[in-house]
Amino acid sequence: MSRYTGPTWKKSRRLGISLSGTGKELAKRPYPPGEHGPTQRKKLTEYGLQQQEKQKLRYMYGLNERQFVRTFETAGKQKGVHGENFMILLERRLDNLVYRAGLARTRRGARQLVNHGHITVDGGRVDIPSYTVKPGQTFGVREKSRNLSVIADAREALAFEPEYINFDGDKLEGTFTRLPERSELPSEISEALIVEWYSR
Repeated sequence: MSRYTGPTWKKSRRLGISLSGTGKELAKRPYPPGEHGPTQRKKLTEYGLQQQEKQKLRYMYGLNERQFVRTFETAGKQKGVHGENFMILLERRLDNLVYRAGLARTRRGARQLVNHGHITVDGGRVDIPSYTVKPGQTFGVREKSRNLSVIADAREALAFEPEYINFDGDKLEGTFTRLPERSELPSEISEALIVEWYSR
């Protein structure tokens, strides 16, 4: 199954969350798309709830099914709570941290920056969006890429920076200082339902 690259606004409304992180998709129409408007929301079965939660998280981080499952399985081999480990692993992806640091307006934009070789980790260029960043590692923008307008625009629009990233806006370089806590990750996701889905 390939990564979803279609209209995120429709998908956001169907799932009931903001996939862009801006909240704009749900501001005007906080109900699913379709001719019946706000009256059409159906009560989901347990199976439907589990599936919806999985789709929410998968689309939020922009992964295809194979990547998603691989990360889920890796999380299951770690000590601790499976669902929390899974969320933390997704958060540690390089493309996600580039997005969190305000170097791109969306995760999709961050993935493009990484793919096109604009991002470094510990001073070396890394073009793999799924690269797992370890606490203590630094990531930033290559010197040749520091004047990119998309980065300047994203930095200007940044409203929030997580506490587990220490970012220097002048150098366009950040340190992933520690693993995030569950309370710092998307609260609209119930990861226990995702664990149930894959445990069926």
